[in-house]
Amino acid sequence: MRQRYLNTIPPIFLVLAIIFASSCCGKFLGGLKANYYFAQANKTFSEARYRDAIELYEIALVHNPGLGEAYQYLGESYKNLYRGPAVDTPENNERADKALEALNRAYEIDPYDKNVIYSLGDMYDRLRNFEEAEKLYLKILELEPTNMENYYVVAGFYKKYVPVRTSGASGEQEVGETEGKTAFQKAEEMYLRRIELDAESPEGYAYAAQFYEDLQPPDFDKAYKFHIYRTRLEPDNNIPWYAIGVNRFWKAHRLQTQLSKEERIEHAKVAEEALLKAIEMEPSYSFTYYYMGILYRNIYAAVYPERKSRYIKEADMWQQRAQDARKKELERKRLEQELKGLK
Repeated sequence: MRQRYLNTIPPIFLVLAIIFASSCCGKFLGGLKANYYFAQANKTFSEARYRDAIELYEIALVHNPGLGEAYQYLGESYKNLYRGPAVDTPENNERADKALEALNRAYEIDPYDKNVIYSLGDMYDRLRNFEEAEKLYLKILELEPTNMENYYVVAGFYKKYVPVRTSGASGEQEVGETEGKTAFQKAEEMYLRRIELDAESPEGYAYAAQFYEDLQPPDFDKAYKFHIYRTRLEPDNNIPWYAIGVNRFWKAHRLQTQLSKEERIEHAKVAEEALLKAIEMEPSYSFTYYYMGILYRNIYAAVYPERKSRYIKEADMWQQRAQDARKKELERKRLEQELKGLK
């Protein structure tokens, strides 16, 4: 009965069926090979063997040209071998071209993949192509406007283009300055937008404060205000008070030639009060004792030369307490690691 049924099928359909089956089988085997080489490439990539990874990713793409992740990591492999625009050699320039080619292909395959967008933006950033990099970083915000981490990523991108400030302005347009905004203003805007999204989160204020303190030269007073905001949100946390103490110490120390004796003393007193409060809240934190020591040694001993020996002696005492607290911290960490090993 089955033989008679087969005899009724037109020959052309039998030919098409054979071709279709062969095609499906070929695609299936191609997919398996692509996945095999992709897995091998990922292993070599994780071992930082980027040249070997490139060869394996390219083989995987021969078997499956639509494998977007392979293009992404192929681009990342070339990117890791790229030595920056300062190395103007044919080989290095080719690596940059290959990285862009692969990453743009991955972007074409999936233009909504945040990791691909970031990877491509990062490559343009390494090439110091601010305009193209900025478009991609801002697209990350468009795709996930409520993801807090994205604002830090974009702010970090802008932050790299903030110039070191010197006396006098050159009058030239800065890299990253578009639509009347500088890279500094754009970075600042990202931190402030992050705070607006969740004004009750202390993390946003901590990142903003760090941004101002990382500037060259630092804007200690703006950072100080954000540290104060954080103490209101975390009244039982010692770290914001520690940060205030560190902030006021560095302002008194780094700006000593610009501040009067009275101003330095005022900042030192605020620093001391904040550090003592941090110690009261968390006596085991060694860095707080360390800053108490350098506060006495570098500020009080300098502004009160007649009491220098006394302040140096107190600084030594705080230094010893810092060392003792640090030993306890390390011992606690050692015990924690041993307990983890027993589980």
